[in-house]
Amino acid sequence: MNKIVYVPLDERPCNYDYPLYLAGMTDLRMAVPSRTVLGDKKQPANTEAVARWLLQESADADYALISIDMLLYGGIVPSRLHHLDQTELERRLNILREIKSANPSLKLYAFHLITRAPAYSSSEEEPDYYAHYGRELYEFGWLGDKRKRDGLNEAEVEQLTSIEGTVPHAIFEDFLGRRAVNKEMNQLSVSLVDDGIIDYLVVPLDDNSLYGYTSSEQRSLVHLIQERNLLDRIAVYPGADEIGCTMFSRIFCELHQYEPLIHVRYSSTLGPTIVPKYEDRSLNESIKHHITASGAYAADGFEVPDIYLMVHAPAASGVSVAETTDSYDARHHSYFSEVNMREFVSSMERYAKQGKVIVLGDVALCNGGDDTLMKLLAKKGLLDKLDGYAAWNTSGNALGTVISHAIITAYNRVQAQPDPQKEAASRMYYYYRLIEDWGYQAVVRQHITDQLLPVLKASYFHIEHVQDKVNGLIEEHLQQFTNEYIPYDGTLTISEISTPWKRMFEIGFRLEAQ
Repeated sequence: MNKIVYVPLDERPCNYDYPLYLAGMTDLRMAVPSRTVLGDKKQPANTEAVARWLLQESADADYALISIDMLLYGGIVPSRLHHLDQTELERRLNILREIKSANPSLKLYAFHLITRAPAYSSSEEEPDYYAHYGRELYEFGWLGDKRKRDGLNEAEVEQLTSIEGTVPHAIFEDFLGRRAVNKEMNQLSVSLVDDGIIDYLVVPLDDNSLYGYTSSEQRSLVHLIQERNLLDRIAVYPGADEIGCTMFSRIFCELHQYEPLIHVRYSSTLGPTIVPKYEDRSLNESIKHHITASGAYAADGFEVPDIYLMVHAPAASGVSVAETTDSYDARHHSYFSEVNMREFVSSMERYAKQGKVIVLGDVALCNGGDDTLMKLLAKKGLLDKLDGYAAWNTSGNALGTVISHAIITAYNRVQAQPDPQKEAASRMYYYYRLIEDWGYQAVVRQHITDQLLPVLKASYFHIEHVQDKVNGLIEEHLQQFTNEYIPYDGTLTISEISTPWKRMFEIGFRLEAQ
């Protein structure tokens, strides 16, 4: 049995548990460090303990799948907060050379984010000053990048000057200084690919946009990659928390010499061309990146696919993309004229008769599923015909996780002797995603936040003082949702609800079948 050593981006279920769920559908063994050393939101992981664990576990491993942000900074959020100098970070990065030296046959797959700069003022996952100057810091980067590429009009020049006079110099120094250090470390990761230490690298663009720091840093990094002729071994595209799943799928395909074909079908004619919120390129280009990075291929029209990827897409871009918190009638007008749910559902009915794997990337809204579409699928009895589902957070997060799940499911299904345990594991993961991405994120979360948290004197980001009570409410409401909608011939029981980072954004839970 091949062994994969996995160092996750952080301790949350999406980064820690989801790849383990995928591994549970395969004949591969995945080793992960204990959650106890992986930190908690702004509290960085014990990077020395992680490095020691990695050195020990990789000695007999076939593959290492490593978050470089975890090795360097102690997680995704600490990467935005640290005050580490480059000398210390280079020392930490050197562990990759050590494990490769100790085990030369080890294949090393890694991912290293370009640091985000959100477009809003909040210190929830950023430095404290981002609560007061976050929007200004974002606009400073956006305008500065636009000035270099396309120039600024008079109003934009005035805006940039105003920001320079508003944000204290010490804040600029801290924020931009950290970005400069992180940029240097991204470049060193590219050098490790060039040196043959890293075999395959993904550089995810975390919450990026057309202009800004991420866009600027991405261009310089891609130029370096092109200059060193490494385009075949380094991918750069929007994403973050799904990359552990994506790269596990790539390893799986490589080990099994599996080359699945994926046919992409949209609910909107304009869907392939829209630019999702929090991303910098068309939806279809992003999907091609996700497919390629996961070890699969986009099917041409004349080829018979192994997988049908149904993409419920918006017909508008950027800020016009709705959130799950928006009421149905408040959505952009294109949702009512350019998104054809009825035809989309009928095509699923047709594909379901062909016996191929069918999965749904529900990315028409941000931060959860489209309750309207999902209730229509439930009414038509089609939830039982799907093999995978994702709708959480950003478009890239959802698509990366559902594509990786689809690939493993498709491989297992065409084996001469399918393994019922692997099929059951895949089915349970599908139910889990329905419950979290649709049930919790689109239905239960908003109800509890709006109706029940005020009674408890709590709010979306402040539930620590009543966390056990809130977890109990989530469990109760999700169990009701599961009983009503999840197409399982038996009983599914939800327990052990957790609310990572003491907020309502995401959950973890245990799902058992009886």
